[in-house]
Amino acid sequence: MDAVETHYASPDLTDRIRAGLKALGKRPQAILPRDLAAVDQLHTGGALSTISLIKTWQEKTAPPKVPAILDAGCGNGGSSRLLADQFNCRVTGIDLSWDFIQTARTLTRWCRLDPKVSFEQGSILDLPFEEGGFDAALCQHILLNIPDKASALAQLYRVIKPGGSLILHEITRGKGPDPLMPVPWASDDTTSFLVPWQVLEKMIICAGFTPVHVSDQTQAAADWWQKINTRKKPLSPPALHPGLVFGKTARHFGPNMEKNFSSRAICCIAALFTRS
Repeated sequence: MDAVETHYASPDLTDRIRAGLKALGKRPQAILPRDLAAVDQLHTGGALSTISLIKTWQEKTAPPKVPAILDAGCGNGGSSRLLADQFNCRVTGIDLSWDFIQTARTLTRWCRLDPKVSFEQGSILDLPFEEGGFDAALCQHILLNIPDKASALAQLYRVIKPGGSLILHEITRGKGPDPLMPVPWASDDTTSFLVPWQVLEKMIICAGFTPVHVSDQTQAAADWWQKINTRKKPLSPPALHPGLVFGKTARHFGPNMEKNFSSRAICCIAALFTRS
């Protein structure tokens, strides 16, 4: 198991989420996607950032009525379920973590979205899909864990149809000090492979993609984390919380992420590219 896979290892995650739902008085087999937000919308900006990104994609392109989407680095499937539930997409999620994939399948079944969503365990460096099988690929906070970004982008280019889209929501290296750790994608520098946006954008273009829309979301990201950090803390953790997924280090994420964005140690970019 490599360092990235180890970082995202979360044995018995499904059981912990089941117990949390029961503590909230919810039957696991009769939940809605929004019931899981505290454990499956852990990227910067939460579900609203994904919704905004997909709406931009719809406005800037002409996707099919029922598009086939690859959720690259899907985690436990939160964005995959959101795309199926709110945007009528057929979604295939892939993630390196077997623990996440097992949990994603169960949570999706509980939300009764498994007819629209499937999951595969695997690497973005070797996607197990046919050429041109997807109308778009969604990448949220995934390239930051990959040192060989050129190979990952080549794989994404291969599986996206000509004229299809790369939908990107990525954290990049800023001009500020070294990022404080731990953060959601890394406990230390061994699993963090940030590059400046100018470098990443050039790599994406070299892979064969054409930029359609780029938006710097860094200040909005700093504001979002500040809001998270200033919420009144309960005396004990809620039944569902990020620590179920990431363990005790999760309590450091909020303060570190707010400081990292505010100091411009890191930046947040939302972008849309078209495959030639």
